[in-house]
Amino acid sequence: QVQLVESGGGLAQPGGSLRLSCAASGFTFRRYGMTWARQAPGKGLEWVSGISSDGSVTYYTDSVKGRFTISRDNAKNTLYLQMNSVKPEDTAVYYCAKGQASYGSRNMRGHDYRGQGTQVTVSS
Repeated sequence: QVQLVESGGGLAQPGGSLRLSCAASGFTFRRYGMTWARQAPGKGLEWVSGISSDGSVTYYTDSVKGRFTISRDNAKNTLYLQMNSVKPEDTAVYYCAKGQASYGSRNMRGHDYRGQGTQVTVSS
C-alpha cells in the first residue's frame, strides 16, 4: 500500500534552516508529481510547493519563494523540502502528498495520498 513518511521537523530559530524528507513506498515514485503542504494551528491545509515527476518543474506559494526549495531523488524514492530563513509564520505541520499525474501541482486538487506530517516550530 502507499506510504508517505515525513521526517526532519523540529524546532528552529527565526532565520534558521530545516530540511524535511518524505520517504515514499508502495507506488512507482518516479511517475508522479509530489507536493508539500502545511497546516498551521487553527488554520486549513495550505499548499506550499509542487514538483513534477522528473523534478524539472517546481512551484512555490508566494510566501516561501526564495526561501524554500523542493527537490526529489527518484533513485531513493524520497521527496525533500529545504527550508531556509524560516519565520515564525512557517510554524505548522508539514505534509507530503502524492499527485495523480506526472506534473507538479499548484494547489491541493488531484492528490490521493498524504503522509502523517512532521511538526515544524519556528521560535526564539
